[in-house]
Amino acid sequence: MPLICLVRHGQASFAAEDYDVLSELGRTQAAAVGQELARRGLRDPHLVSGTLTRQRDTAQLLAEAAGFKEPVRNDTRWNEFDHVALLARYAPSPQDAYSVQELLDHALLAWMADPAAAGDQAWAAFAEGAAAALDEVSAALGRGRDAVVVTSGGLLAALIGTLLSLPPEGVVALNRVTVNASVTTLAVGGSGTSLLTFNDHAHFAGDRRPLLTYR
Repeated sequence: MPLICLVRHGQASFAAEDYDVLSELGRTQAAAVGQELARRGLRDPHLVSGTLTRQRDTAQLLAEAAGFKEPVRNDTRWNEFDHVALLARYAPSPQDAYSVQELLDHALLAWMADPAAAGDQAWAAFAEGAAAALDEVSAALGRGRDAVVVTSGGLLAALIGTLLSLPPEGVVALNRVTVNASVTTLAVGGSGTSLLTFNDHAHFAGDRRPLLTYR
């Protein structure tokens, strides 16, 4: 049965001028998750990444650490939503009364419930694009081949929410706890694609505990 390992990118550069760049810790996390994927013995893995810099760099670093040779295919449907624009549109005021996480949680819920958000700007379009990208990867795998996809926390939450038919509050809860460079594993079977594990970060245990970050 083919497996799809969905990897959240390594830590980005929060509060820096350009958020979309891996921090030094993020680069270390990317190599560590590559080593973990190599240990799992994935079969001829098909490699896919979103097109954001932090996603592409994570994919490159993990592939080098794992010894994966196939070029990484890029697909914009695996990209994260624009959290800056989301906060500007939906965050409550005054913003200094809330933590960044509380602001993002509120904005996500408001976005999902917004009847005025239409077309590409709607949450439904974001979630449906993620599901279509997953379907494409699933269809590309034969019986003896696995896949590794590098994406982001919000998209992971949207996908798992769709697979498990979660309410908006459940999707937000998943997004809140997703660890940088964690692995979510799906199985592709005759009845469709199913969740096996979510947010696995055991490769950041023990002496690697300092690598564990959420943002």
